[in-house]
Parts: sequence; C-alpha cells; structure tokens
Amino acid sequence: MNDLGLTRLRLVLLAAGVSAALLVAVFVFQALGYAPCKLCWWQRYPHMAAVAVGLLALAWQPAALLAWLGALAAAATGAIGVYHTGVEQSWWTGPDTCTSAPIGGVSAQDLLNQIMAAPLVRCDEVAWALFGVSMASWNAIVSFGLVAVWVMATRRA
Repeated sequence: MNDLGLTRLRLVLLAAGVSAALLVAVFVFQALGYAPCKLCWWQRYPHMAAVAVGLLALAWQPAALLAWLGALAAAATGAIGVYHTGVEQSWWTGPDTCTSAPIGGVSAQDLLNQIMAAPLVRCDEVAWALFGVSMASWNAIVSFGLVAVWVMATRRA
C-alpha cells in the first residue's frame, strides 16, 4: 500500500464507482426527458462492464487482469465518446441505421402508431451540454481519466 492508501482494490472500486455514477446520471437525464440515441447506448455498455469488474473485485482480490479489463472498458467507452463527439460536430457521419425489435404479429396500423409515437433521437445533435461540452464529450474526458485510474490499479499490489 502506498502513502495514500490507494491499493489495487480501492482504485478498482473508485473507477468502477465513477462508471456506476455516470450510469446513474445518464438514467436520471433519461428520466428527465433526454432520450438516448444509439451512440449514447453504445457508450453505456462499457461502463456496465466496468461496474461488473468492480463487483468481481469485491468477490475476489482483484488481480492485475481485472484492472486491465476495466481499463479496456473505460478506453472503449471513451473511444465511442470521441466518435459520438465527431458525429455531433459533423467531423464524420454516424450510423445511418437503428436497431428495433422484431415486428412479427404486429398490424401495419399498430406499427405505424409505434413509429409515430417514438421520439426521434439523432446522434448528430447535442441534446445537452455543460460549458459547451456535450454529454458524449464529457463521457470521453471522464472515461480517459478512468483509464488512468484503472492502469494505476494494475501497478498496485
């Protein structure tokens, strides 16, 4: 343990806890009416994986491999955040398709009603920003900071 008491377990739990806090925040935003786009969802999955790594660390003394998996998850969501930021800023185009559930057994009128009632959430529009920085950009910034915390965890005993 170093002089700050930052053991591998504490660093892993810190990083996983920040990912959990980010997930809570985006679900609060969603509850407030900010519907997520496809890329927003993609950014959530690596955070979920990082939280799972943190939970595994509670069950077993975290080996460096767990911390590397957390770093990979944080890097993945950070990279998706950079990609999403580029789409928002029109630096490149985003995905042109969306996923949907199977429509078998649904009448044409019911399908049309579902389509018309569904909110249109575009990946190339900034839904919310703080200090001129979008949620996707904040995710990238925080996530790359988390990569550093996860890598520090790999180096602790």
